[in-house]
Amino acid sequence: MTIKRIFCDMDGTLLNSKGKVSESNATLIRDAGIPVTLVSARAPMEMRDAVDALQLKGVQVAFNGGLIYRIGNNNEVLPIHTQIIKKNTVQHLLKGIRQHFPKVSLSYYDFKNWYCDRIDEGILYEQSLTRQAPTLIETENQFLEGKTNTFKIMMITFDEATMRELAKYLQSLDLPEITIQRSGKAYLEITHRLAKKSKGIAYILQKEQLTKEETAAFGDGHNDLPMLEMVGYPIVMDNAFDDIKAIAYKTTKSNDEDGVGYGIQKFLK
Repeated sequence: MTIKRIFCDMDGTLLNSKGKVSESNATLIRDAGIPVTLVSARAPMEMRDAVDALQLKGVQVAFNGGLIYRIGNNNEVLPIHTQIIKKNTVQHLLKGIRQHFPKVSLSYYDFKNWYCDRIDEGILYEQSLTRQAPTLIETENQFLEGKTNTFKIMMITFDEATMRELAKYLQSLDLPEITIQRSGKAYLEITHRLAKKSKGIAYILQKEQLTKEETAAFGDGHNDLPMLEMVGYPIVMDNAFDDIKAIAYKTTKSNDEDGVGYGIQKFLK
């Protein structure tokens, strides 16, 4: 076995319950010497701490594949491939969601910023996980206009019934340009239909001329399934759902037990 690249989810996988890469996990991963690509629903600014902890310089995947980028010499984000949502689609979605689900936490991202028009429970929760501050847009009308280069619309609700109704509503819009994915229990995220973790990985495999057998991946959630199915060695966290574990090459320790670092050293070396 010669693994030339590892693809790794962040939340619930690389990051522990406090939203951090533990020092011991980072050491295990760095010491393995295998190039790592983070593949996340997060924005680049929310990936920065993990990128720094692992001392990554290569290609990374943000917004579920909506942005493929590399880290420049001055640690700047250099886009390689982008998939943004059209502005009129963004406006249609924002206005519809706010009208029908006014209590749902609603925000969106462009290349550099995270935008909201009110600080609610969902925004505070996201801040606690990512340690990022949103850009607060002063008026609702201005907020609902959206941005030209929107990569992701994010909704947060802690009520399961509301989550189901929200997902049903979005599917009923039948917008062919977008994909709707649930990320964790409280998150529903909209990206371009071509912004999928699997698309990001396929792009990198082609660019680097890697075969499936030369790659491995770590994940824990349903939105990781396409990524896990694209690599030769899919490794699943102990904290994952059973149906995710069912497709695993191996199951490693949980995200609170340095499962990624442990899995690399035990199964891929």
